[in-house]
Amino acid sequence: MKILLAPSERKTLGGNFPPISKNSFIFPEIYEKRKEAVKKYDEFLKTTDDIKNFGDDKTSVFERPVKKAVLRYSGVAFEHMKYEELDKSAQKWIDENVYIFSNLFGVISAGDLIPHYTLKQGSKPGFDIYSYYKEVFSPVLEKINESEPFIDLRAKFYEKIYKPKNAITFKFIKNGKVVSHFAKAYRGKLSAVISKHRPETIEDVLKIPFEDIKIIEIQKKKGVKEIVCEVF
Repeated sequence: MKILLAPSERKTLGGNFPPISKNSFIFPEIYEKRKEAVKKYDEFLKTTDDIKNFGDDKTSVFERPVKKAVLRYSGVAFEHMKYEELDKSAQKWIDENVYIFSNLFGVISAGDLIPHYTLKQGSKPGFDIYSYYKEVFSPVLEKINESEPFIDLRAKFYEKIYKPKNAITFKFIKNGKVVSHFAKAYRGKLSAVISKHRPETIEDVLKIPFEDIKIIEIQKKKGVKEIVCEVF
């Protein structure tokens, strides 16, 4: 199974490895298309003064040091995943099976090597990067989704790039209300727990003893199972 996860706008600085190359990412067969989008972003940085959405670093993305994506992103979900506290087998599972929907690089694995960058959700670096990546990644992900279900823990926004047909999602309820912002924390916790159990089917996921989460209902919508959970 694969977990689909949104990126975070907050990121750590620095990097332990040389700049990006074809070997930095999953799906090497589409690297040139990924590279084309990053080049457009690179050129756009030279022309914009929009620091809020694109940052103030004008250096080429292709010259910046990189680190694992799961260590680069430092938002709420990644804080609560506590990747560095997991054992090596769980870390390896996350590296290979958590797909992050980067605003700049498209669909990457948690173990892919990426530089620090700024591209706020929904911002367009001179072109519609989300429509572009939808065309690039939808066929790749659909092929994978045919043989294995996805655990979709993303924000709805990233359905602009891809919406799976064979998946499960989670809705978190606390005190009778849907959890919104703090849902990111539960997504991170879920990812960590799932990495320890490494399920292969949706039925396997339902057997996992999630801490502080009680499954109260399962709803099916167009092939996607939504697991409604009470959180404590």
